[in-house]
Amino acid sequence: MSSPCIDLKNVCCQIHGQTVLDIPALTVAAGERVAIIGHNGAGKSTLFKVLTGFMRPTHGEVQVLGRSLGMALDARQWRLLRQEIGQVMQGLHLVGRLSALDNVLIGALGRVGGWRSWARVFPAAEIERANLALQQVGMLSRAGTRADQLSGGERQKVGVARMLMQGPRLILADEPTAALDPTAAAEVCQLLVSAAAGATLLTVVHNPALLPVLADRVIGLRQGKVAFDLPVSQVGDRQLVGLYRPLGSEPPAHWQVALPVHWHHEDGITP
Repeated sequence: MSSPCIDLKNVCCQIHGQTVLDIPALTVAAGERVAIIGHNGAGKSTLFKVLTGFMRPTHGEVQVLGRSLGMALDARQWRLLRQEIGQVMQGLHLVGRLSALDNVLIGALGRVGGWRSWARVFPAAEIERANLALQQVGMLSRAGTRADQLSGGERQKVGVARMLMQGPRLILADEPTAALDPTAAAEVCQLLVSAAAGATLLTVVHNPALLPVLADRVIGLRQGKVAFDLPVSQVGDRQLVGLYRPLGSEPPAHWQVALPVHWHHEDGITP
């Protein structure tokens, strides 16, 4: 039996004495499609930082891609691990002055080292692979265009192409459709899922309409804890309202749900 892609045990993260993440147990199998949802400050970004090693938990055990993210990993091991983790982020961090093609080639830096990496001198095989990645996301005709001259949807497509270039085993997508119109958002989601074939995909989602596109499983975080962990087919208004109303905050503007007539603040919704 293969080891899980992600395995958390008794993970707790604190900032200035305040608990921001508290997960007794969480396992994600290789190849799963998982959406993470929750209010602002629920712990979604903290979870991603823990999974990439950019934040160490106060206590607990974190295993990602068969590696324990403890003090035993040296700089080289961290670098090798992060080469296997692709990220598509909100407000994607492309280099504005570089072309779409050059931004995609950044995904090859894990394979191209030394002077070639800082001089951006890539082998012909890597350039061909980058062009193929752009073609896969429908951006080959824009390969020579500077990133800062692309639309938001085009920039996210370049980000997906860069991730394809990297060829990761685990993909973390943090609100990849933020600020995109519905058509562009749906297109980027489809491309992301296609690009994640053979990999594990975790996506922070704020628009529930996109859940069936991006995930088979949905984890709801509330105040740093797992409020529910369900198949996407079992996630409805009851679960969504429960994530937000007990905190006195509104659900995201992307969606509206009808509150039960006898809704109670104490438990979120009426049984």
